[in-house]
Amino acid sequence: MFSCRSEDLHWLFLFFLSVMLRSLDYTIRSRTRGTIFSSERVHVGRMYLVEDKGGAIALMLAALCFLGTWPAIMHYLEQRGRQLQHTYLDYSISNLLVAVIFALTFGQFGHSDDSRPNFLTQLGQDNGTSVAFALAGGLVLGIGNLACQYAWPFVGLAATEVISASITVVIGSTMNYFLDGRINRAEVLFPGVACFLIAICLGAALHKSNNRDIKLKLKSHEKEQGILLAAVDGSDKTGTKLCDPSQWESGGSSLKTDGKPATGSAEFLKRLEDRRAVKVGTANYLFGLIIAISAGLCFALFSPAFNLATNDQWSTLKPGVPHLVVYSAFFYFSIAAFIWGFGVNLLFLYRPAIGLPKSTFSAYIKDNNGRPWALLAGVLCGCGNGFQFMGGQAAGYAAADAVQALPLVSTFWGILIFGEYHRSSRKTYTLLVLMLLMFIVAVAVLISSAGTRKTS
Repeated sequence: MFSCRSEDLHWLFLFFLSVMLRSLDYTIRSRTRGTIFSSERVHVGRMYLVEDKGGAIALMLAALCFLGTWPAIMHYLEQRGRQLQHTYLDYSISNLLVAVIFALTFGQFGHSDDSRPNFLTQLGQDNGTSVAFALAGGLVLGIGNLACQYAWPFVGLAATEVISASITVVIGSTMNYFLDGRINRAEVLFPGVACFLIAICLGAALHKSNNRDIKLKLKSHEKEQGILLAAVDGSDKTGTKLCDPSQWESGGSSLKTDGKPATGSAEFLKRLEDRRAVKVGTANYLFGLIIAISAGLCFALFSPAFNLATNDQWSTLKPGVPHLVVYSAFFYFSIAAFIWGFGVNLLFLYRPAIGLPKSTFSAYIKDNNGRPWALLAGVLCGCGNGFQFMGGQAAGYAAADAVQALPLVSTFWGILIFGEYHRSSRKTYTLLVLMLLMFIVAVAVLISSAGTRKTS
């Protein structure tokens, strides 16, 4: 059973609802005050679109918060034994629902004209090539999300997000910069990308150091239990000297608090491994790294594909056919992600991957343990994607890739909820601080490169 209480879920839901409403309130107030949204440019009742940098940045920051939190919720459920397939099916449903709500509210309400038709009008227009780009973007995002879900158990939440997000920014931001006609300031954008490159190097070093700490904790614990291994002299099987246990914070590997293993202790790690859905031990980190890198390559493509869907830089639409409005593109994008995610996980119920137990659709329907959390994860991801696209359409998708600094948020949740990096060596703590500082610099620099897209 999950230890979280219903009031905890209500508090978390209200927190993110508050963030979302504050972001929208800021953009609405910007719309009524800013020159871009003056009466000469936008008449009363027109479809709601963000077109100024202030509103775009507010949405990007909200997206950063949301997109950094939903993976933590999914990871939380996996660590407490809920089958990955069940969690992802719930997530896929609520994620699609968010896109439908965006399309039928922001994309439908207000005046519709030839240049910016509303959502229902665009469903019948000859915009198949733009729809195809949106579907392709949703497909690669779905593949990346699925890959991340299976990478988290092997390499941890923080390391997975660092690797995939950094690859996304390096490749995706460069592609978006040229697709957007260089509206972002290159002298600011590319130093921000360089900061992400430094962050991924620090993240890799952090991951390696943390794994060494975990190995030594487990070996020391086995020694305490009378299972003597080759690590008696403090070396691993290759003879490499590991961290001295005296460097760990707060003592030995089996400290107890209130009858429970201390967070980060060897006993804590062993119990966590026993109850989680995916049993990985310490021998499959390379496999997890390969999955995380593959996820990053997929994530690098979804934003440029969405950019092409909404702005038609390659002039694939027939003359006179309007571009897809961001909400229409988001709907098609989410449809593709849903079909992929829901379909593959239905298959995985009966033919599971990486040694997971089989399940059935009826078992999934009956599995309500943790379902509210999985649905919340889908809502957060959907809102985060929607806000990222709204901000990118206004200020450039290269700048919107600043939301890929989500390891800032996911690492916070990893430490607070999952006990990651607790009782580690001083070297691990130093690398952790340096990595987080580099991400803070990266997101600040990338957002400051935001430009303003010219609208017809």
